Amino acid sequence: MATNMLGTNSDYALLPDKPTTRSGLPMNGALKKSHLQRVMLQRMGSFTSAPQIKNVDYQDDKLEITDGMSMADLLEYCRIASGEDRPPLVKRKFLKPVEQLNTGSDLTDGFKMLKLDAISKTCSEPALTAPQLRIFQWNMLSQTLGMHNDGFVRCPLEALTWDCRRYQLVEEIIQNDPDIICLQEVDHFKFLQKILATQNYEGVFFPKPDSPCLYINGNNGPDGCAVFYRKDRLEMVNHFTRVLEVWRVQSNQVAIAAVLRTRDTQQELCVTTTHLKARKGALLSKLRNEQGKDLLHFIDGIAQNRPVILCGDFNAEPIEPIYSTVLNYRPLGLASAYADLLASEAHDENNQNAANAGRGAVRADRVSSRSSIGSCNGEECGQANGGARTRAEESAAHEPAYTTWKIREEGEVCHTIDYVFYSQDKLTVRNCLMFPSGEEIGVDRTPSFQYPSDHFSLVCDIELQGTPADQTTQSTDTAKDPVPNHQL
Repeated sequence: MATNMLGTNSDYALLPDKPTTRSGLPMNGALKKSHLQRVMLQRMGSFTSAPQIKNVDYQDDKLEITDGMSMADLLEYCRIASGEDRPPLVKRKFLKPVEQLNTGSDLTDGFKMLKLDAISKTCSEPALTAPQLRIFQWNMLSQTLGMHNDGFVRCPLEALTWDCRRYQLVEEIIQNDPDIICLQEVDHFKFLQKILATQNYEGVFFPKPDSPCLYINGNNGPDGCAVFYRKDRLEMVNHFTRVLEVWRVQSNQVAIAAVLRTRDTQQELCVTTTHLKARKGALLSKLRNEQGKDLLHFIDGIAQNRPVILCGDFNAEPIEPIYSTVLNYRPLGLASAYADLLASEAHDENNQNAANAGRGAVRADRVSSRSSIGSCNGEECGQANGGARTRAEESAAHEPAYTTWKIREEGEVCHTIDYVFYSQDKLTVRNCLMFPSGEEIGVDRTPSFQYPSDHFSLVCDIELQGTPADQTTQSTDTAKDPVPNHQL
């Protein structure tokens, strides 16, 4: 009897319950572990039986964009370039909206004048003071994979074209006015680099060593991760890249760790982005956890007491081991930004409800944009048999119900796999962008004409605590002991 531990996908073989040697004898413990490792490592690559089609990032070489465009002008440009007859991006709101800044000025900075539907008329207060930064995390969907490989059966083909998507991608980023941008599945970095430069962003890119894009005709080069930052608010001290390892063997997933310094207060922080292995199954869950351990060790060698922000598509729901591995890694002291803020909001509303009602009655769900779809049930979150929740289980219970919602050939997929983790003792989460409801997304889900990716962006306002003197780093230019990683 064989058990498919890797899911139902045909490109993964069945693994026997009791592996044997070539002679048919049962494997001992050491051999069984070696066999398991070998099988898992074989799953780390892409379509290795096919020849690579090595292209470079060239498809946007003819793009001409005016330098120094205002945000309002760029957003209007994106709207026109995307097609004025197309529907606006799906509406989203911040958890804690404010009408105006202390100065009384319109905080939307021209958004109301443009009547952009993607931004609510009451937006989150932008991070204008140096200690507060807006973080933008997004798996933006590789153009090559989305068009040719991901099987979005309910998405119109035209909505997946690069001509349709590229300016919607920019619009989603720019309208949120982030200070730091962390992206995954980037296979048009030169386009982003050129157009984001008009808003004073600079960035770095690191491709996957064996990107699945390279096996598809018409690709624009490999996909990978990217980090951008606003040069008027931040400067880059240094950045490091890593091909994540499992049992000291490189996989096909990567990470970028950037040490950034605020220009006003000279405070430094370590911002990391990553994209862990996809697909469901016990073996893939184990692989993601091993990649996560390597990632945390990599960050620890760079952070040197700096605050850490870790963003990415972890391809793992909160009940997977990697989630608790991140939260329980003591050297970094990380917590989930969305879970913490939603838990705090729920606690505050509980107290208010109790005060208003004169009793301790509470509601189970506090946030209107959340849905029961994709949220963990009581047993999954550690409530079985009245048991106390662990820290990870408590955090998981407050994660958004979903960060991705799509329909593929195998069915509808709606769950939480994208996260913004932060150093809980050095940073404070002030606000976050909430997710649209199922009705707002539409019955065909994402991607669509109303949203260019199958993942929703995560946007957080995070405040730096303390002063530069509190950061007892050994050097501002190099990491203490970054984990060595050499390309094969």
